[in-house]
Amino acid sequence: MVHHHRASLLLHHNQQQQGKGGDALLLMLASFAFASCLLLLLPTSPAFSAAMDDLLQQLGSTRCGQELTPPAPCSAVANGTICCDRTAKRTDVCVMRGDVRTQPRSNSLLLLLPATNSSSSSRPAGDELIRPYTRKWESSVMSTIDELRLRAVPVPEAEPAARRCDVRHDVPAVVFSTGGYTGNVYHEFNDGIIPLYITARRYDRKVVFVMLEYHDWWITKYGHVVEQLSAHAPVDLANDNRTHCFPEAVVGLRIHDELSIDASRMPGSQGIRDFRQMLDDAYRGRVKVLVEEEEEKAKAAVAEATNKRHPQETTDDRPRLTIVSRNGSRAIENEAELARAAAEAGFRVDLLQPRPDTELAQMYRVLNGSDVMVGVHGAAMTHFLFMRPGSVFIQVVPLGTDWAAENYYGQPARRLGLRYIPYKILPSESSLYRRYSSDHPVLTDPVTVNANGWQVTKKVYLDGQNVRLDMPRFRRRLREAYGHWAAQRRRQQS
Repeated sequence: MVHHHRASLLLHHNQQQQGKGGDALLLMLASFAFASCLLLLLPTSPAFSAAMDDLLQQLGSTRCGQELTPPAPCSAVANGTICCDRTAKRTDVCVMRGDVRTQPRSNSLLLLLPATNSSSSSRPAGDELIRPYTRKWESSVMSTIDELRLRAVPVPEAEPAARRCDVRHDVPAVVFSTGGYTGNVYHEFNDGIIPLYITARRYDRKVVFVMLEYHDWWITKYGHVVEQLSAHAPVDLANDNRTHCFPEAVVGLRIHDELSIDASRMPGSQGIRDFRQMLDDAYRGRVKVLVEEEEEKAKAAVAEATNKRHPQETTDDRPRLTIVSRNGSRAIENEAELARAAAEAGFRVDLLQPRPDTELAQMYRVLNGSDVMVGVHGAAMTHFLFMRPGSVFIQVVPLGTDWAAENYYGQPARRLGLRYIPYKILPSESSLYRRYSSDHPVLTDPVTVNANGWQVTKKVYLDGQNVRLDMPRFRRRLREAYGHWAAQRRRQQS
């Protein structure tokens, strides 16, 4: 999935890097210079490619471990105060500490001040306004997010309804919106679920989620995950007219990077692998039920056709490869040929065709049990988060999507510990090759075409392109994936 903000994100990334420690930078430069020399000598070796991937992962983790991150603004807030951190590019976060109360009618949170703390010198200069969503640089989507008013008021000035507590909580609240780009799985994880983990994990489930733009379907879809982060029922701020009282409220979610967690900024140095373990805990019970249901169906099928062998009677120890299929744009036109080639390479092949109503536990079960995932760049590639560390992720990269494929999925997959294998298609593998002359900039210079703006990128490369894999060329990626699986298995058995 390519977004129109890709250039601003790249600039933001470069600015962040300017402040890093000199020693770590010199070490990285020396290592990459050495790696570059080796690349000139061994450009086509799959084994070398795997070793390079390991080196890149080690460098990344070493750098993160060496950096000292100062405490985030508003990490220490005095009682009876409101503190807002508006320094981050992606999100605003406000912290209210003291007697915090919801006021749904005015879309507000109130911090009640005792009479001894209500002098003009101790009160905030004015109300704080915040839209608790993690894409604050995108004015178009942020304008759709409900704005919340944070007010510090003396008890005598508070409305009668705010002076009483209908529901008193002894744990903090985390307030966020499930609006915005919700409905797209990439954004649901990148803008919502992972930031929620980053913000709420420190509370060890002793926290209440207060939601703006509450959706029943969102709770149904992500309820298993929400239960891992909070032991309490969520509050629908717009439709719950009761006054909820909290000792503290964090309004807004913190976000680190694309589908990633910076362990140096987390309590206990928790990172993306810890997040994935949380997913494993979340879906374990439901997956067990799904397995039992399928076993019952299998037994019934065997009873009806006794001449069939029970699936459990045969042992198939081949690695499992799952093709994440797309309908519409960026589909693999020769998907059946891909499945045959994967089988010939030694894989058991599954075809996964996710729909908007596909249960996430079912997706998790399939991909958690897979050794290789293959798919074309798009939001569904977010499901690499369901793969076990050490497994393989092959992303087919259509024309014009190189930057997004690497930054949104390639780098995060490596951080999770996957063997990431990009397959950048040739112009001849794109359906655009049949629409444009061979020297057209759409085929020869996608960077320049993308510079014309997001709408052009979307129309030409995202919505207007399918792929037809060059199977002799793609088989090399299948062999590399199989070799990685075989090497891991030998290490496990030794």
